[in-house]
Amino acid sequence: MPLQAEANRCITVRVPYTTGCANTAAAIALIEAIAAELAMGMELSEVVIHTPEQASANSFYGSPTVQVNGRDIEVAGRGSQAFGLT
Repeated sequence: MPLQAEANRCITVRVPYTTGCANTAAAIALIEAIAAELAMGMELSEVVIHTPEQASANSFYGSPTVQVNGRDIEVAGRGSQAFGLT
């Protein structure tokens, strides 16, 4: 889909992460910058993961995980069930 058509869409971005993750703030800043550059509406939610059960429930592969419209941006991880705390 061309970028111009994408600019009118609103995406949902979830960022599950663990407390103390050194990469979470940078990842969120990059997500926000890209959305702004593309003039794309975005609903961003951050989810702190504390337990293995939360990791499984949130399809959490490692900190941070980035999911756009319910899909992990890490293509290699899609479909994996190797959730857990890192």
